[in-house]
Amino acid sequence: MADYDEVLIGLRKITRAIDLHSKKLLKASGLTTSQLLVMQAIVNLDMPSPSAIAREVMLSQATISSLLDRLERNQLIRRVKGNRDRRQTLIELTTLGSDKLASSPSPLQDDFIDNYRALPEWQRHMLIASVQMVAGMMNAETLDAAPILTSGEVNIGSV
Repeated sequence: MADYDEVLIGLRKITRAIDLHSKKLLKASGLTTSQLLVMQAIVNLDMPSPSAIAREVMLSQATISSLLDRLERNQLIRRVKGNRDRRQTLIELTTLGSDKLASSPSPLQDDFIDNYRALPEWQRHMLIASVQMVAGMMNAETLDAAPILTSGEVNIGSV
């Protein structure tokens, strides 16, 4: 086996792990990874605006709007008018949303972050450089990506 095959196998394993965890999360909670992260951001930011959520989870405003629409349809969040500025819309979890979030498995990136932080600093720097180099070798430098480990549709319109 060529050494580049080992790299490609490693990448496939990472992709597969992300896909399997996303499916496990969806089956266990009925939530996608993105929905779960948005709900966590709502709790962490304490009644944030949609734009604050977008900044927190590093997704576009349009993506956040779509996720919030779905969460609202499922009665997991509610949009409320701001107390100080009635033009502002704030987001809060419903009781059902809080219960769903509490009973959901953690996102895959939580496990990754714990393991990553356990590495010595020199290994973290080496890992970052290596992964960035692989992304460059795959001509992926210009792809829009957030640090959310999830599978799903890929928007290739800008490629």
